[in-house]
Amino acid sequence: MRFVTCWRPGRIGPVIAMTLLSACGTAGSDHGACPPVVDYPAAVQKRAAEELEAMPEDSAVAGMMADYHVLRRQARACEGTELGGRG
Repeated sequence: MRFVTCWRPGRIGPVIAMTLLSACGTAGSDHGACPPVVDYPAAVQKRAAEELEAMPEDSAVAGMMADYHVLRRQARACEGTELGGRG
């Protein structure tokens, strides 16, 4: 003989719900803050450019640096200090 019962969360249901809701707590979080952009001296930028040019075009590091360039431009745009071609 089979017994069909309705599933009930029991005591664990409210605990799980409160745990999940606590992730949305009131801890200070500033979603409008821009990430900081490190300002490298011209000599360091020149050296990095020379080192990057010496790498093969299909190197993983070259691809990552392209992504980093985009992130720096986005961070500067967020700050309102986007400078034309400067990376």
